[in-house]
Amino acid sequence: MGLFKKKVVPLKPYKKIDIQKEIKRAEREDESLWIKCSSCQELLYRKEVERNLNVCPKCSYHFPISVETRIALTLDKSFTELYTRIEPVDFLKFKDTKTYKARLIETKEATNRSDAVVCGKGSIDGIEVLVAIFDFNFMGGSLGSVVGEKITRLLEEGAEKNLPVIVFCASGGARMQEGIMSLMQMSKVAGAIYRLKREGIPYISILTDPTLGGVSASIGMLGDIIIGEPKAMIGFAGPRVIRETIKEDLPHGFQRSEYLVEHGMIDMILARKDFKLKLGSLLSLLRT
Repeated sequence: MGLFKKKVVPLKPYKKIDIQKEIKRAEREDESLWIKCSSCQELLYRKEVERNLNVCPKCSYHFPISVETRIALTLDKSFTELYTRIEPVDFLKFKDTKTYKARLIETKEATNRSDAVVCGKGSIDGIEVLVAIFDFNFMGGSLGSVVGEKITRLLEEGAEKNLPVIVFCASGGARMQEGIMSLMQMSKVAGAIYRLKREGIPYISILTDPTLGGVSASIGMLGDIIIGEPKAMIGFAGPRVIRETIKEDLPHGFQRSEYLVEHGMIDMILARKDFKLKLGSLLSLLRT
């Protein structure tokens, strides 16, 4: 007879799915039942991906998630949004196929946001934190004057109130419709990060898919601890632009988080389900 008995845990029965009902619901809500993984190219049942925290069950690629989902997965129950009245301005009267003003109006209506980042105060395992979360659905999470101003204010508040700052990045880079006003946000935010670090207050940057351009070159890569989600694309220029510039073949997956952690560019890779626990541990460690 063994000294230890293995505890038998009864398996929960799988929830039966009424396919016809799901098809009707999808048609009614104009939503596809299937989603294709951009990493392994597998065709996946959308409900299964959503139940798995929007992570591919085949290859563990982390699909982009909404700001609200990110808050629910990472923070304790309370979250207070800050700086809600700051809105972008069309300084340059910019126009391509549409005016910048028209694009802003359309995007605001589609996303119900004033710009591409949500800042606020919350807590992780009871530790008060200031958080900024990029919304890629708002003009590709582009770094404009409002995004730069909100994050700068958040960092300054962190320095003033001695609160750690965490930023979840998801961006295609600077917002071309704002020209130099967009580019100057890089140095503006970098200066605010320096002032926060000078006070010995933790700044943690989390790079999700994708984090590119001016956001990776400033906000993303200046963290005391830099964390990447699995298979996230992280870099400055896209692989096609680099290949055409240097006229050489590029290493496989060189802009993915796994390659970057292997070469010391980021500190660690965390699965989405582990974020809250790990961030709580890091904040406890850095606060002492």
